[in-house]
Amino acid sequence: MDIKHLQYFIEVVKFKSFTRAANHLFITQPTISKMIKNLEEDLGVTLFERSRKKLVLTDAGQVIYEQAKSIDQAFRNLQLELDDLLNLKKGVIRLGLPPIIDTGFFPKMIGSFHEKYPNITFHLVEDGSKKIEEEVAAGGLHAGVVVLPANEDEFECLSYMKEDFRVVLHPDHPLAARDEIELSELAIEPFILFNKDFVLHDRILSACNRAGFHPKVVSESSQWEFIEEMAACKLGVALFPESICCHLSDKVRSVKIVNPSMGWHLAVIWRKDHYLPYAAREWLQYAQKQLNQH
Repeated sequence: MDIKHLQYFIEVVKFKSFTRAANHLFITQPTISKMIKNLEEDLGVTLFERSRKKLVLTDAGQVIYEQAKSIDQAFRNLQLELDDLLNLKKGVIRLGLPPIIDTGFFPKMIGSFHEKYPNITFHLVEDGSKKIEEEVAAGGLHAGVVVLPANEDEFECLSYMKEDFRVVLHPDHPLAARDEIELSELAIEPFILFNKDFVLHDRILSACNRAGFHPKVVSESSQWEFIEEMAACKLGVALFPESICCHLSDKVRSVKIVNPSMGWHLAVIWRKDHYLPYAAREWLQYAQKQLNQH
């Protein structure tokens, strides 16, 4: 039994005639009669009382007719849903974004994509690069922005930004008037870090250790605005990517770090060899074009 058996059965009931149903479906009467007979054999019941002059459903036929209508409607709905997906008329894209990337570019790109496909929605998750990578690997997110390197065996990567870091401190700090600061000069300073969900947390600790000291961490946060406020209150110094430093207020100053310089390389990642919804695939292609232009 397949969906056509049920659809032919529905047509026979609708027209109360094998002949009229066959004409409506543009098939021969023997063909539709055979389909109904096969359906009866598959189900082990008689669908019509054939002894009467008028075509009448048996009790079993009535039950099957009601269910057949529901199945046929569900099948038609399925076709419509698939058509919508294939034509990108609907869909949800689950995307992970670290809260410490430049907030201007991605919202603009998502907005322009939404203008093109207004019925596709975005579920955005803000978290550190480590958490985003874990969620993409687990399938909770379709794609996410992370700090490279990422596992090349597990992820496809779309690289899009490399930038240096700067130290953020109060304008009255003795080092604030400098054009450059060597990392080792911050050995005695209290540090305000992003929390352990951020790759930047481990990267700063490693860089400080290579510079010959272990930083004294006085506070951790997941929000760069809050870290900025703490630096403005002279609680400590922080390290931010250049793109974030462009958005800082005049309550703090940012200075280039040298010897060694510090930076990061950002990329959009998604799982290799795993199914991606049509909407997510279209967004990744769109993102690649936009990021290449950016």
